[in-house]
Amino acid sequence: MRLEVICVEEKVIISREFEFDAAHRLDWHEGKCNNLHGHTYKLIVSISGTPGENGIVMDFGDLKKIVEKLIIETHDHKYLNNLYKNPTAELMAMVIYKKISELLPIDVKLESVKLFESPVTWAEYRGVD
Repeated sequence: MRLEVICVEEKVIISREFEFDAAHRLDWHEGKCNNLHGHTYKLIVSISGTPGENGIVMDFGDLKKIVEKLIIETHDHKYLNNLYKNPTAELMAMVIYKKISELLPIDVKLESVKLFESPVTWAEYRGVD
């Protein structure tokens, strides 16, 4: 049985996961985060759109190229205080979202960026509608 997209208004959300290691410290923090420490960050980028004639929203490889150039190359094994005035997961997710959204094709929408500092802690930014 072959299934086809019935309505051109339908959208599909696709996501890709990335990982990078980086260090930071939060100067204002009164606890352990005031000390220099590192994380293995997990980044999940979710985009949406209507699948084209080829049945895809965007090639996962093209999304990978964008994120690796803008984020992974600039963040992996770096001291994040050199990139951000206040490198909290929340503020980093917002900046990462804005950078990625500027390079996506016009018919693709960036739905969200999730930035995990650990398996149980993350910040998610969904942009402004």
